[in-house]
Amino acid sequence: MKGNAGLRKGTEGQVSQTGRGAEPAKRTLRREILAVRKTLTVDEVREAAHALAERALELPELTRARTIAAYVSVGTEPGTPPLLDALRARGAHVLLPALLPDNDLDWGAYTGEGSLARVQHGGRMALFEPAGERLGPDAVTTADVVLLPGLAVDARGMRLGRGGGSYDRVLARLEAARAHPALVVLLYDTEVVEHIPEEPHDRPVQAVATPSGVRRFT
Repeated sequence: MKGNAGLRKGTEGQVSQTGRGAEPAKRTLRREILAVRKTLTVDEVREAAHALAERALELPELTRARTIAAYVSVGTEPGTPPLLDALRARGAHVLLPALLPDNDLDWGAYTGEGSLARVQHGGRMALFEPAGERLGPDAVTTADVVLLPGLAVDARGMRLGRGGGSYDRVLARLEAARAHPALVVLLYDTEVVEHIPEEPHDRPVQAVATPSGVRRFT
């Protein structure tokens, strides 16, 4: 896709960093990736979304899963609507997040496009959230698979998020509940990089799905 070619050059060979020095390096990497995403056209995002759904559905974890925690993509994020509808067509119970004032996530059921509401959170980007009953933040602990948004993942499975901390809370909640769903991040092809600086709270994912395929991590 247009604009993606330059990303890998800028993100390979990152210096290994942990702890205090990791966050500034993460901010730089976030800026680089978001700048590339802004160059994508509506048609490119739509085409990638359908390819991503096909690849993600090849994961046996998604085939077996009864409950899947997912999310609705916005803007030029790797598109999730085709995947959400395909999961529902398979009979899966799909949970979607609703952002709380403290950046934690509540959850509700996805039952089709009509079950979504556009919610504006202050001056930030509007999100599409479940319009029905709220099931509580702990509902994610019932999921067999958690599909995570992100900006990049490295060769170890370390995920780079947007920095808001919402999914750090989700992962901590899963750990506290001793729940062990499969963790899968959805990205564009060039967002699989060599190294992402990590902090002590960061946790690796088991797989990444991109429009061209699936990669697993050990």
